[in-house]
Amino acid sequence: MTETVDVLFDKGLERYNAGESAATLLPTFKEVCDRSPKSSAAWTCLSWLYLLDNKPSQACKAARTAVKLNPQDPQARINLAIALLETAQKGVRPHIELASQIVMVAPELKEEVERNFEQGLSRRPDWKSLKQVQSWLFES
Repeated sequence: MTETVDVLFDKGLERYNAGESAATLLPTFKEVCDRSPKSSAAWTCLSWLYLLDNKPSQACKAARTAVKLNPQDPQARINLAIALLETAQKGVRPHIELASQIVMVAPELKEEVERNFEQGLSRRPDWKSLKQVQSWLFES
């Protein structure tokens, strides 16, 4: 029997939190996005995994979809900003500014974003784009 999309998503998150690599999780989150194309959370996770796996072009496409589905999700905008930086594209600033505004008024989202920065740096310690976006959001 095929797992429901919600179960597949939750198991994928559990595997990620247990330390499984982005490369092995990508097929799971691609399937979730294929089966639930309007799930901004799934697209945000997929874009993050692409970034962790050093696939910024794919991350950019997934993050654009996530932002389109949920423009108020700071993590989707952060992922898009990182992907834009890594693919040398323009348009980073508006995503940083909006993400900054959102995390200023929503402390629970700020904590989640800070945790994601920590996780990203623990998995890719020399991740320059992530460090740059982190400094723009929290050191300015």
